[in-house]
Amino acid sequence: MSFNEVKLSRLLILATKFNNFYLTGFNKGDIRPFVVEGHQVGLIKSDVLKQLVKYPEVFCIRDCEQTKQGLVELNPAFRDYNERTEQLEKVLRDLRSNGLFPALQGWRDEYFEVKSEHRALLKMERAATPLFGVRKYGVDINGYVRHPTQGLCIWLQQRSNTKETWPGKWDNMVGGGLSVGFGIKETAIKEAAEEASIPKDLVKNLVSAGCVSFYFESRQGLFPNTEYVFDLELPLDFIPHNADGEVQAFELLPAKECVERLFTPDFKTTSAPVVIDFLIRHGHITADDVVDFTQIVELLHVPLQSLYTYKSRMEHAQKQNKKILCSEDKNCNCAKPLENGGIKSRHN
Repeated sequence: MSFNEVKLSRLLILATKFNNFYLTGFNKGDIRPFVVEGHQVGLIKSDVLKQLVKYPEVFCIRDCEQTKQGLVELNPAFRDYNERTEQLEKVLRDLRSNGLFPALQGWRDEYFEVKSEHRALLKMERAATPLFGVRKYGVDINGYVRHPTQGLCIWLQQRSNTKETWPGKWDNMVGGGLSVGFGIKETAIKEAAEEASIPKDLVKNLVSAGCVSFYFESRQGLFPNTEYVFDLELPLDFIPHNADGEVQAFELLPAKECVERLFTPDFKTTSAPVVIDFLIRHGHITADDVVDFTQIVELLHVPLQSLYTYKSRMEHAQKQNKKILCSEDKNCNCAKPLENGGIKSRHN
């Protein structure tokens, strides 16, 4: 398949769009590391910071010579997974009740785990994760058929108009977040049944195809996303049907038309990387077609771990015997928890 030069250059523009914050915004002084148990697990922008300082029993706001812009730490007095989760949840519900952030209006009662490497430190309401710049994980299934006359064709879904996020937008055939208690393959199988009614005799043919990662910023917050990708070749006579009310339509498009759909405002921006990755892996976008091919591929696999380096920088500073000015006694608002386990808010 060949694309004209205009379409190809737009691929780079699109890839840059969903990584614009990673490429240009991270060095701004209004971003602070979010630290739990000495591990950086997120990024906090200034608008969120202004609200978190009102909860000194939960968050320690510190200036730090090593990180330059300071840090936000979940109170280290919270010693285990459940206590950290409970105390953070109280703040989130308080912020939600005050209508301070659009992201929290999409509250789902669905939880994502906040981890450092492989250790779970707490769980957080899914809608709140972009406020804290916490890494999010999900699964996507590229459903496709090999049509005898149209060649490679890809199934897309149109999200329900009642969805809290990206309502009515076109999306990958199947996708979902990795919630607490579910594995990667388990989530893919569950979402395949719920979103597209894919039967067991077909879903067993899922092929793991690696992952894509990117950093996207919107009015909802920061989205450091990693999507585990699966390919699923489907028979010509299979028609997906939604079972959970979250999809209003499906459409089968030839690969070239699918690329055209990506460039429209009707397509979910954060799903575009998965489709581009699929088309590259299946030889429909190649280095011979695209001058910026290497850059596009790199932007589909952003090294998100490079944004969460607080612990390694502190360890390096200690090895260098440097004085670390981010102790509890240095420009810190941290307060002890209340005796009844509650939190105190200092609303203006």
